[in-house]
Amino acid sequence: MQNNKTIPLLVITTIALLMSACSTKQEPLYIYGDYSQSYYDSKKNLGVNTALELQKSIEYAIENASESRSGRVAPGMYANLGYIYLKGGKAAQAIESFNKEKSIYPESAHFMNRMIKKIDLMEGKNK
Repeated sequence: MQNNKTIPLLVITTIALLMSACSTKQEPLYIYGDYSQSYYDSKKNLGVNTALELQKSIEYAIENASESRSGRVAPGMYANLGYIYLKGGKAAQAIESFNKEKSIYPESAHFMNRMIKKIDLMEGKNK
């Protein structure tokens, strides 16, 4: 027959092990940094400073993407960065960002190709 003191000890040990297993911190799927706040600020207060802050937050998220669980940039980050470049008159950088977006997320290729085609038309390059 088992000792009456061993059963509660086994129960407490089992609960402690289960609780410690639940407390492991999991890395986020994507790194966003302060992207959400920067995006909100850029829409609330249109201006050069807020657009620059948004660009910096996206670049930060891109630079730190390898630290995320997915190991890649969140969907739409390169597309959003390309749009910022486009609005700033940097067509070549915009196209580069759009191409990166569609290489990481092939499902965005149709939209990214349309954006690149519009840039080409704006630049006078007919493809």
